[in-house]
Amino acid sequence: MLEIRPNCELCDCDLPPASTVARICTYECTFCKDCVEQTLHNVCPNCGGGFCPRPIRPKVARRQGVSLQSQAASSTRVNTKYSIEEIQSFSAQYVDIEPQDR
Repeated sequence: MLEIRPNCELCDCDLPPASTVARICTYECTFCKDCVEQTLHNVCPNCGGGFCPRPIRPKVARRQGVSLQSQAASSTRVNTKYSIEEIQSFSAQYVDIEPQDR
């Protein structure tokens, strides 16, 4: 189950559970749309994969026990350990390779 992390790992902006600008990679590294498009160029600085919109967990249980009420989003903030320079250098190596081919 997704943690639904509360922030962008790069700019640290808040990404609440219903955010439509949250992006995740296959390892659930979480960034905002602006950072993914403008800084990361759709290259995850942690794994090299691409990003997709983070799913939104239902607020209300449509089936018993399946909602934010029963399975809360994470409150633990995560920040990348890489500098902007390291991220830019890493992204530059893979930006021209489609995510499915990396």
